[in-house]
Amino acid sequence: MIQLTRLNEVVFFLNPHQIEYMEANPDTTLVMLSGKRIVVKESIDEVRKRIVEYRRLIGAFKNEE
Repeated sequence: MIQLTRLNEVVFFLNPHQIEYMEANPDTTLVMLSGKRIVVKESIDEVRKRIVEYRRLIGAFKNEE
């Protein structure tokens, strides 16, 4: 799970494997496989970095950059 922050400062944890894609509208919007949209304070680059770190931590994608 990765830690993210909603626009109202609420911190939550998200399973990154459920993200279908991300948009910058200009806020970062995560579109989930379910179709749900989640807007977060972190930039797309920061979310991507956290996803890569999480995947390395669990050993899922050792060569992912």
